[in-house]
Amino acid sequence: MKRKDQAQGRLIAVEGTRGTDLRKSARALRRRLISRKVGVGVSWWDASGAFFEMGLGKRKHRIASPRTLMLLYAADLLFRLRWEIRPALAEGRTVIAAPYLGTAVAFGRACGLSRDWLASLFGFAPRPDACHRVEERKKAAGWKGSAQVGFGEFSSAILGAVSPSFEPVRLRRETIALLEKSCRRGRVS
Repeated sequence: MKRKDQAQGRLIAVEGTRGTDLRKSARALRRRLISRKVGVGVSWWDASGAFFEMGLGKRKHRIASPRTLMLLYAADLLFRLRWEIRPALAEGRTVIAAPYLGTAVAFGRACGLSRDWLASLFGFAPRPDACHRVEERKKAAGWKGSAQVGFGEFSSAILGAVSPSFEPVRLRRETIALLEKSCRRGRVS
């Protein structure tokens, strides 16, 4: 049980489109906070293992729409909030969520999903206290690498299997542009 004089923890979102860069930035931020004697943990994408399990299936069963990917992301985020984020915040710790809401919402918007639908879907998630956007590398390229590296890579692999007209470069550029608008000056707008 939390004491009244115990400080509430802080939630810091680290947002970006490349899983490798997200991990690198979140780890660097964690090291900086630890050096300042801040109790900190990291909540990574796919903590529930749902994306990993889906990726293990046969290719013909790895087909999903953008809406399905957002529902899966929401389910994973619920898991993260229940088992990682909220308990740590209640203990007064700082939690780095890599990625959090900004990445998923920007990806969903770039896929053509409505802002209202996404706001309703993610309405359960608390706003972060701060938002750090990862410096995007290779902006002119689509996602590359293993589908298990990050949400963007996973979703790109799934959507590419669904549609021969899928344009990963266009989708990533639009996701980056939307992220740049939503995650400014240390907070999510």
